[in-house]
Amino acid sequence: MTAHRRTLRLVLSLLAGLLLAGTVATSARAEDGYRFWGYYQWTAGQWAFSQKGADATVPADGAVEGWRFAVGGAKPRVPRAAGDFAAICGKTPTESGKKRVALVVDPGTPEDAVSGETPGQATGTCVVTATASTGAQILAATGPERIEKGLTCGINGYPAKGCGDQVKNIKVPATDTPVTLELKSAVGSTAAPASPASDSSSGTPWTGIIIAIVVVVLLAGGGLLINRRRTAAK
Repeated sequence: MTAHRRTLRLVLSLLAGLLLAGTVATSARAEDGYRFWGYYQWTAGQWAFSQKGADATVPADGAVEGWRFAVGGAKPRVPRAAGDFAAICGKTPTESGKKRVALVVDPGTPEDAVSGETPGQATGTCVVTATASTGAQILAATGPERIEKGLTCGINGYPAKGCGDQVKNIKVPATDTPVTLELKSAVGSTAAPASPASDSSSGTPWTGIIIAIVVVVLLAGGGLLINRRRTAAK
């Protein structure tokens, strides 16, 4: 019986040691993270981390693209606002030969910011572009980018420095508080605004008046020249 107990204690000790080692290893991995812009697509009612880079992704008409700046580890930090295509692109008319893509850009929280910089508000922009445009081209249509070594390091000037920097002892919240998007004007649209209806009661247009004056002057000059020739002939 004693031998049996010793064996049981030994097994339990080994299991406890393995569990402890696993916990320590997991904690060690969780302590290190990176500060970067993540690229996402709105799929089936939620954000999904893109499996391809923005320059290799061609969103379809009606798609929603997302970018989020954050400090993260193994679990992606997705944009804090839903990818609502109707809210972002609903008022933008369709154009022949082009597509509409809703773009969500979330600069993240002050806790995720680079030292000395302050993130702006999350925005939603409807991008009207060629059907073959990539995710990178769609993002570039909304403002300047900072690209280093093939990575998107800054969007619209934020952040001004750093790119995928490693961060020690990160504290990632279990959930992020949702935010409301600041909706921007659509970009890339070439549709001209409707011309105001002309008012027929406003009188003769200025162009018509000028033409009429020119015609009168020419006729008067021609008549004067004819009279002079008749007088000379007499």
